Amino acid sequence: MVEVNIRILRIFTKVKEMLLTTKNVLLQLQKIETKIKAHDNDIQIIFKYLKKLINPEMPPRKGIGFKPQQ
Repeated sequence: MVEVNIRILRIFTKVKEMLLTTKNVLLQLQKIETKIKAHDNDIQIIFKYLKKLINPEMPPRKGIGFKPQQ
């Protein structure tokens, strides 16, 4: 009987350790997710500016050549 009680206490101790470990893992995942979201925004901004560099907006140009008088 005493041996069963000792086993039960050991099981509860292991379950408690597992829950604490799981909680730590979940907290770490949450931190990583927050960092990734911040990086996603930064990457989107970088791509926005890269697209502007590749295809810059040009002001309208005046035509070159002969213009008949009216």
